This record gives sequence, C-alpha cells and structure tokens, in this order.
Amino acid sequence: MTLKNIDGATLANMILAGAHHLSNNADRIDALNVFPVPDGDTGTNMNLTITSGANEVKQSDNTTVEQVGNAFAKGLLMGARGNSGVILSQLFRGFSKGVAGKKTLTTKEFAHALDSGVATAYKAVMKPVEGTILTVAKDTANRALEIAEETNDLIEFLDKVVEASKISLKRTPELLPVLKEVGVVDSGGQGLVVIYEGFLANLKGEELPEDFASDTMELDDLVNAEHHKLAQDFMNTDDIQYGYCTEFMVRFEEDKLKENPYDEAAFREELSAHGDSLLVVSDDEIVKVHIHAEYPGDVFNLGQRFGSFINLKVENMREQHSNIVGKPEKEPVAKEKTKLGVVAVAMGEGLSNIFTSLGASVVIQGGQTMNPSTQDITEAIKEANAESVIILPNNKNIIMAAEQAAELAGENVAVVPTKTIPQGMSALLQYNPEGNLEDNVEAFKEASSSVKTGQVTYAVRDTRIDGMTIKNGNYMGLSDGKISITDEDQFTVVKGLLDNLIDDEEDEIVTIIRGEDSTDELQEEIISYLEENYEDIEVEVHQGDQPVYSFIFSVE
Repeated sequence: MTLKNIDGATLANMILAGAHHLSNNADRIDALNVFPVPDGDTGTNMNLTITSGANEVKQSDNTTVEQVGNAFAKGLLMGARGNSGVILSQLFRGFSKGVAGKKTLTTKEFAHALDSGVATAYKAVMKPVEGTILTVAKDTANRALEIAEETNDLIEFLDKVVEASKISLKRTPELLPVLKEVGVVDSGGQGLVVIYEGFLANLKGEELPEDFASDTMELDDLVNAEHHKLAQDFMNTDDIQYGYCTEFMVRFEEDKLKENPYDEAAFREELSAHGDSLLVVSDDEIVKVHIHAEYPGDVFNLGQRFGSFINLKVENMREQHSNIVGKPEKEPVAKEKTKLGVVAVAMGEGLSNIFTSLGASVVIQGGQTMNPSTQDITEAIKEANAESVIILPNNKNIIMAAEQAAELAGENVAVVPTKTIPQGMSALLQYNPEGNLEDNVEAFKEASSSVKTGQVTYAVRDTRIDGMTIKNGNYMGLSDGKISITDEDQFTVVKGLLDNLIDDEEDEIVTIIRGEDSTDELQEEIISYLEENYEDIEVEVHQGDQPVYSFIFSVE
C-alpha cells in the first residue's frame, strides 16, 4: 500500500502519537543529562512543551494540514519550557510556515516543511551548537529532501527519515566532545528522534515502541511506577500537605549495607513518616522509591544509607496544581499601573522573599528542576502591570523562554540574561523604579556581570568530565556553572569552591544562600572558615530554601 498524501486528521494523529511517545520516554531522556547533577530535565521540558502543542491540536479544526500545523505551533510556543522546549517549538513553528496554505502533504512538501523548521530554529538560537537537537533536526531535514526525490510513498519516506534521525543522533558525541567524554548522545536530539518515531508508528498503524533504541543509550529501569495524578478538580492547592513528588533509585553497595542492612518493610515504614503516596520496590541490586514529601532532602538521606543514587527527581506539586487549575479566585483588587516592573524566576520560598524585598513585581517559582513556560512568563508580565517590564531568568535554561515571552509581549519588555540567582540579586540591587527601561537594563547587565556564583550539589551517577572523575553520591562544587571540585565530604567541597571563587585583593562580600537541606552546623563551619582565612571578607547569610543546591555562594 502506497500513501501519497497526508491530510489534516492524519497529521493530527501523528502529532498526538509523537507527544505520547515522548511522554513515555521523558524520564529516560532526563537521564541523558551530561552533567551528573540532579537537574537533568530535557525530557521533562520537551514533554511539557509538546503536551501543550498536542492539547492545542486536540481542540483545533483538523481539516487541513495548515490548520493542524498552526494549532501545534501555537500550543508549543506558549508551552515551551527550557532551551530544549523552545528549540522544539521553533522547529515546528517553522514547520507550520512550511505547510501554510496546504490541505495535504506529499513527501516533497513534508521534507520542505522539515527544512523550514530547521531554518527557523537556527535563527532563534544566538550561538547554535552542533552535536545537539539542532544538528539532528538539520541532518534529518537534509536527508528528507533527498529521500523525497526518491519516493512519493509517505510511509517509506518517513521510515527512512526516522532512520536518518537515528544516524545523526549517534553522531552527536563526535561533534560535541563533552558527550563523548561522558558516554551519552544528546538528550534533546534523542527527544526529537522519539517524536519522529511516534509519527512513523502512527502512520504505519503500529503500536508505539516501549522505549527508544537501545543502541543510542542504554538505561535500565527497575520498575515503571505509576505516577501520581492530582485530584485537581476536588482540592485546592493549599490543601496539598506534602508538596514535592519525590522519586529516586539507589543501587545497593556492600560496604553501606554492612552498616545499614536493608529491609524493605522497615524502609517503607520509615519513609511513611515523611509523606504519602508511597511506593517502594526493590530487588537484589536496586530500590526505587516514589513518595510525596514535604522535605525531599530528608528522604534522599534515608535512601543514600544503602548505596549510591542512580536517578533522582523532584517536582513541585503545588506549582503544578496551580498551573493546571489556575490560581484560586480572589476578589479583584484595583492595581495602579507602574512605570517599570521586574519579573524574576526563583525556586524556594526564601529566594522568592529575597527577590520581592529587592523590588521584583512578580516572582515565578522555577529553576533547575522546573523551568517555567513561555506562557508562565507571559502571564507574569501581565501580572506585573507595568508600562515596561524587565525579566530576570536567573537560569541559563530559562533565557530562551523568557526571550520568547518578551517577543510576544512587545517592545516594552526586555530580558537581562541572568544565568544564576546571585546574578539576578546583584542586578536587582541596581533597580530604579522611576528610571526608564533602557537605563535599568544597562545597570542590571553591568551589575550581574560582576558577581561570581558558586553552587554545591551532589552527583547522581558516576562519570568523568573535563578530566575529573566524579563518583555517584559525592558532592560537587560548581564555579559559574563549571564543576571545579568533587569529594565525598561536603565541607571539603565548600572550602575548595570558596578558595576557587574568592580573590583576596578584589572581593569584599560573600553571600551564603542556604538550601532546603542545609544545616546550621555546616553554616557555622563555613562562616568560621571564611573568618579565619579571609579576614577582610564580609559574610552575609540568607535562607533561600532552594532544592538541588544545598548552598549557593555569591562573591563580589
């Protein structure tokens, strides 16, 4: 059977299948994160992005491929999260331009639409990096143009297109040395391949493959735990007692088991005191835990007694619930429009309070483990209720979504591309609410460029990167985003990180921002170390309550 044309309904079904397949593999794609920190969220971001696009397709008139393409692009644009999500939205934004005015698609038209998507995505990225999702998209589109000249059968065409995408994906480590060093393929590229696989399976009328090809990256699953479903129609966000959906896997280690013998029933009972929706599954090598907890760090500590983490995941369910059902209705309050407003992104109640006290009009809850979408940022711009608005992303993976939101909002919105929390805080210290947009943007950029950022977190797997051997479960110190030290002792990492950051002759202030799992004891040790070794340095301490990073240091 030869299929020479794809109509709107067929394209819509392909998109829904691609979205479903990506959703099934989001966790695996997250695990391809190059850096062994607990914030690998490419799969999550791409999944949330394409889900938004798929939902828009479901609600649209699917008569023509143009209508489907436009609906998909609109949904992707507003739901885009993280760099991978924004790039995905741009790929299919270009695709929608390529199918403009068309009721159906032939192989040649499909190929040209893919090529149009690549052109749009490359324009959206200031400094395109090869060996990423962009490369996979480009190689696939180029091959698609050749295949379209060889066949008019769309099933044969797409079969070869998917194969081309897999070939390109396998090549990514050769183009991006860090991928080769760590031993993985590009996570964003893998996500795109998964989407294309979904397209093909639907067009063939086949069942979706359970997971992506094992010859790209092998990731063993112990068990697929049924994820929680919020009873969003029957509860208020404030009613959620345990706010973080927490999942982790621990590989047993003999030396740790000697000190802490593992008993599944006893471990389950112990965990039950920390939350609800508990699931514990184990075999001779691994234990997997799913729990809704208020303090994920406490739960992680319990699990780490038995071995090393393989994977960790924390999701803020209160934020997710608010996004699903909308914020609780309140009596409308007339708010006078201000001249200038600031939208900042931060994760943790303490950090939110800090940014608000510094003058931020709106603080979006988000960061490493949860990137806000373009729509989230767009709504925050409106909520700021100002003639002009400055956005502080405070995370390199949120900058593109912020820029996309600013473009949608208009010329009176600017993004200062802050990559860290300290950069955002330093920028806001220069805030002049009565000044104009341009002067504030310039002051923000200058201030944010003068601060150094240190972060302390832990490794979620064994790896070797930048010539450094990192062991699963060990602590790591990141200096302006680059791993500079690792050790099994947290204080050793802190001392090495601070020594790397502080310049005795130039620096004057070290600000310590405590995470949700930090301790008073370690804080006192850090302060004592600074006082003994850097007597001219002034030390400030703030409670940030941020997840993932037990301490964030600002040095200036």
